[in-house]
Amino acid sequence: MLKIGLAGGIASGKSVVASRLRERGAVLVDADALAREVVEPGTEGLQRIVAEFGDEVLGADGRLDRPKLGALVFGDSARLAALNGIVHPLVRARAAAMVEAAAVNAVVVQDIPLLVETGQGSNFHLVLVVDAPDDVRVQRMLDQRGMTREAAESRMNAQASREDRLAAADVVLDNSGSLEDLAKQVDELWDGRLVPYARNLAAGTRAARNGGPVLEPYREEWAKQAARIAARLTTAAPALILAVDHIGSTSVPGLAAKDVIDLQVAVSGLDAADTAVPLLAEAGFPLVPGAGSDTPKPTDPDPRQWQKRFHANADPARPVNIHVRVAGSPGWRYALMFRDWLRDDPAALRLYAAHKADLAGRFAGSATTRAYAEAKEPWFTDVAWPRMSAWAEETGWTPPSYPS
Repeated sequence: MLKIGLAGGIASGKSVVASRLRERGAVLVDADALAREVVEPGTEGLQRIVAEFGDEVLGADGRLDRPKLGALVFGDSARLAALNGIVHPLVRARAAAMVEAAAVNAVVVQDIPLLVETGQGSNFHLVLVVDAPDDVRVQRMLDQRGMTREAAESRMNAQASREDRLAAADVVLDNSGSLEDLAKQVDELWDGRLVPYARNLAAGTRAARNGGPVLEPYREEWAKQAARIAARLTTAAPALILAVDHIGSTSVPGLAAKDVIDLQVAVSGLDAADTAVPLLAEAGFPLVPGAGSDTPKPTDPDPRQWQKRFHANADPARPVNIHVRVAGSPGWRYALMFRDWLRDDPAALRLYAAHKADLAGRFAGSATTRAYAEAKEPWFTDVAWPRMSAWAEETGWTPPSYPS
């Protein structure tokens, strides 16, 4: 199933997005609803809250008086942390049970107000953030909820900043305009990305990629995207993955590249790589058959030393290549050395950029990037290898080491 984390600050419009996604067919797991459920009379949650905050948080009917509790915790970080420590684990357990009960091919959307604050983003295939400027959200609280400005700002300050939420987002839905515009964004996302992603995930296939090589100017966002994807990979197989490194052209500042994120996953051996195959597929990165080795370089012609497992993303909107290599193997070392050489040597960067631009122009009319990639390969052996080997010797470059 495709797991989506939905986040947004107070008065951002997150509940509107959640309702629209449910209308389109998503299984909605609403953390706010669950938070109410786990503190109903007779529950463990309510008993623990009363033990922590006293009987004054109960109403005459024995139910939790939320305004009273809110007045106690908002603005007091220690008391808020105590409340979160009670409620959040109970909500997560109930949410996990609902997800477990969903169909294999379902799109499950978990509406989590504090997703960013609690660091849960790597548990999902995608994080959706509903966004609106802070001043717009404050005005909505004044107009629609009758809150004072001081109370509205206090509620906002108790949550993650807008910048932190945007940094955690794979998809941002802009709710600074009308609700009709917001609904249109949700529909386009559902039809164009979520449904195809869920279909690919259920089938265990990568997303289709069409078109020839198109080089785009370097984007700082590539590094941020790579970090979020790396966290998902590590979460998927923590006992097997030694490290995840951003490699390839998108990892080199200033280098034009195809909009494809390449990540290298280091493992202890190919048996670990094979054990990780279903775990990475479940996380959204199915194995690509027939792509299990790199091209050997002159110093090590034994092709067995260059074996790897290659995965690609099932998400149609974010191409990702995952190279699972044995730590210490020639292919693992080459990928890291090549990246660091380009980052460190401006002349090398210019040389490779010119080579890429020439080939991209030559194969611009191709239906795929296969011919472009194959044409690049001799350059890595004949030009890059001797130059970067000399650079490594001159600079004393060594690859990273990992705890055994």
